[in-house]
Amino acid sequence: MSFQDSGGVVSDSLEDLTIDNITSHVIHMSTQIDDARVKHLTTKLIQYLHDYVRDVQLQTDEWEVAWKFLTQVGQTCTPERQEFVLLSDVLGVSALVDAINSKQTAAATESSVLGPFFNEASKVFENGQSITSNEVVGEPMLIRGRILNTAGKGIQDVLVDIWETDGNGFYDMQDPEYNEPDCRGKFVTDHDGRFFLKAVKPVDYPIPNDGPVGQILRLFNRDCRRPAHVHYMITHPEYEKLVTAVYLSESQFILEDPVFGTKKSLVVDCTWTEDEALAKVYQISPFERDIDNETRRGFWLLDRDFVIVQKTSQENRKTFDP
Repeated sequence: MSFQDSGGVVSDSLEDLTIDNITSHVIHMSTQIDDARVKHLTTKLIQYLHDYVRDVQLQTDEWEVAWKFLTQVGQTCTPERQEFVLLSDVLGVSALVDAINSKQTAAATESSVLGPFFNEASKVFENGQSITSNEVVGEPMLIRGRILNTAGKGIQDVLVDIWETDGNGFYDMQDPEYNEPDCRGKFVTDHDGRFFLKAVKPVDYPIPNDGPVGQILRLFNRDCRRPAHVHYMITHPEYEKLVTAVYLSESQFILEDPVFGTKKSLVVDCTWTEDEALAKVYQISPFERDIDNETRRGFWLLDRDFVIVQKTSQENRKTFDP
């Protein structure tokens, strides 16, 4: 039997959508496309999302809270602040995506999350130069290391992109006082795979928590402070890109990183040195610091090598369940 409406005849084959059959209907309507990967991603997203709603018996007021929250996340985003990336970070999605996509082997350096403060604007420095301007607050630190292959041989002409906070715990993108990129820069390894530069010692800092992601952290009773760290993005045409970071062992937030980036193998010691000869070699200016009620002169040293793996053929992306 059919009936009339303002648009004409509607077939009696019209399916009444119910709790049990709406998911398959939405999937069918949303996957009439040729791209197998997009079809697979869409199918899984709808299936898991609908399963969640059914499982928890989502209430209307809770659904309203959810879409209003996501609206706030979008409204908080700016070119300098990506609140959606931050949300992905604190929910562990960024760390999971990183783990799934890491091409590093057991013999190579582990990867870590990119974070929301990467900036392509970093300029290329000569080894030994400083990534900080004269206006940057912080204690002088020498960063050095080698980029190696899995056989332990140094790799020449590797691009090492480094970024960190200043001594106040701010990235340049967060502080309006910085008119151009600061505390970040790119370096190219020498014939032995070495790179070295002047920087400042990073400190623990809070991720942006004055927006909706901060509300989530407070709701979950989680701390917003990340352990002090330095980011590295390491690239070479013949090797897999490595995005990683090293975390200072002295930080009290190593076990409570709100974006789940810390790993045992990436925890390092930032050492205090008073080696005057080393300071002259790297042309770094020592500073005075009170140690055991005594004024001492020296600087911080962050020494870390990284092992990367050669590129392999591109893996096929999953398009169906086996």
